[in-house]
Amino acid sequence: MNMLRANTVTKLRSARCAAVLVAILLTGGCIGCGYSAGGPYRPDMKTVYVEMFDSKEFRRDIEFKLTEAIKKRIATDTPYRVVAKEKADTILKGEVLEERQAAFAPDFRSRQPREKQLTLAVRVEWQNVRTGELVEKPVILQAADYLPPTGETEAFAQERAIDRLAQRIVAQLYDDW
Repeated sequence: MNMLRANTVTKLRSARCAAVLVAILLTGGCIGCGYSAGGPYRPDMKTVYVEMFDSKEFRRDIEFKLTEAIKKRIATDTPYRVVAKEKADTILKGEVLEERQAAFAPDFRSRQPREKQLTLAVRVEWQNVRTGELVEKPVILQAADYLPPTGETEAFAQERAIDRLAQRIVAQLYDDW
């Protein structure tokens, strides 16, 4: 009976040691993997001023639509507030470099393309007003496909590309900037 009790106590101690060891390994593994208790956005930044994007493109209004889409995305997808330039912790600005179109899959009877693609190229900068730190991201490309035979227009593709581009730009406002 005493032998049985000693054996049970030994098993319980071994189980406790194993549980503690697993907890230590998991905790150490999580710390090493880059997990953090805070969110993915920079805690020292609270406000953003989005400057009107410049444009080298001869097509008008792309820069206006993109600037508005970015402001809406910041307001809905981040903890940052969009404010006037004088009250901002950071300034986000950019430039529309190019809008390009490509045609795919021609219809052999009409010789018109059945599928088209619109691509926007943008350069973005995010500046910390307090420190002067400026981060320039490489050129960001965003494409949107559309099908003219089904009634989809270039304007439809442009709206979709602008929305996706705004989403990608705002997603880059994470802590790693």
